[in-house]
Amino acid sequence: MASLRHVSPLLRISSNILRGLGKRPQCAEFHWPSHNSRIQWLVSRPIPWMVPGRTMFVQTQDTPNPNSLKFLPGRTVLDSGTMNFAGPRDAYCSPLARQLFRIDGVKSVFFGPDFITITKGDAEMQWKVIKPDVFAAIMDFFTSGLPVVNDDSKPSPDTAPSDEDDEIVAMIKELLDTRIRPTVQEDGGDVIFRGFEDGVVKLKLQGSCTSCPSSIVTLKSGIQNMLQFYVPEVDSVEQVKEDEEEAAEV
Repeated sequence: MASLRHVSPLLRISSNILRGLGKRPQCAEFHWPSHNSRIQWLVSRPIPWMVPGRTMFVQTQDTPNPNSLKFLPGRTVLDSGTMNFAGPRDAYCSPLARQLFRIDGVKSVFFGPDFITITKGDAEMQWKVIKPDVFAAIMDFFTSGLPVVNDDSKPSPDTAPSDEDDEIVAMIKELLDTRIRPTVQEDGGDVIFRGFEDGVVKLKLQGSCTSCPSSIVTLKSGIQNMLQFYVPEVDSVEQVKEDEEEAAEV
């Protein structure tokens, strides 16, 4: 096993691969007209989307997937873990997800600790058409006081330690939790551990990573390289898709 002081360059490289460069939160802009008809004050500094009388601010951030957008409500979304809703019928446990699926153009919803990733179904539909409805739904929900997820439903602890895990699986889970998932979540997605067999780590991509054009780069150049560096027993990393997702892409 390599010591941590020898692998910091790799971590930085992998982090850049997974994270992408040049992302900045994007916010709504507005013009404030002056009473003097000859002068208009342009407020060019980006500001959060807000509604008069409310103190909640929602920002957006691009992801590597052009069809996915990360919304930052400035509040805790999930106390721990992540949750993925591939379609409306998966949202039975979340009042917030149900509201978001009522918006025309929303294909899937993903919750992180402090963000919500929305993936649109039509690549031709512009975000400026969807964003106002998403902003309104998020703000209305958080001012309602309802729970994001019902008490009887919790995120799946796929990387929780198990008595059945051998040393290799335990190390893979630890790397996913501490090194890989936090970086992927910055891009509005997540990776879920689905097993390790014959040297192959099986992962399920969620959120913005689901249909991202650079998902293969994320798997091979980022996640696979990092896991192989720490765990020589790992030969490759493969993406696992649910039958429903595969059918939807046909």
